[in-house]
Amino acid sequence: MKTIYQNALQNSMLYNDYLKLMDEKIAQHLSTGHEQNDMLSDFTKLNRARMKRLDKTQEITPELQNATQAITQKQIWMVLTESWCGDAAQNVPVLKKLADLNPLIDLRLILRDDNDALMQQYLTNGGKSIPKLIAVSDDLETELFTWGPRPATAQIEVKRLLEEQGGFNEKVKEGIQVWYNNDKGLSMQTEMLALLQNL
Repeated sequence: MKTIYQNALQNSMLYNDYLKLMDEKIAQHLSTGHEQNDMLSDFTKLNRARMKRLDKTQEITPELQNATQAITQKQIWMVLTESWCGDAAQNVPVLKKLADLNPLIDLRLILRDDNDALMQQYLTNGGKSIPKLIAVSDDLETELFTWGPRPATAQIEVKRLLEEQGGFNEKVKEGIQVWYNNDKGLSMQTEMLALLQNL
């Protein structure tokens, strides 16, 4: 696993570099990832606006702030993502806020499609679901915890919407967005708090 981690980290980006890459793709009417179409480029544009808003408005609970600041050993937080992914747009800004609270956390964004060896190790029910956070020790020897691709309560809502609609469509997309808007990042923060408290 260490070699897989090393290879992925060589291809990784800092958060601000990822945002710049999104801006470049938007200017070209493209998205990150191996598949390209108008829908994915439109999602990228929408997600960039969401991330910009969350970077300004997302608040972290005092409990999670304390747990994050209590980390005493260096950690690398690798996040598999792509610009078109709506769940990533909602959750990655929270991870950035957490990383900013503690200099011992090194947040690295890794494009899923360009790093399949890592993605294959962290499938969700056999699928390449993102975002996927993999927290490892600084020496890459120990996996500390994983999180993703979305909060458990959001997953329940997605499953309900998919069954109700008979597959992914505009109503499912809107329903997921409504869930995130109402949740305000709290479910994800509750899950992250539990993970950090178990370190």
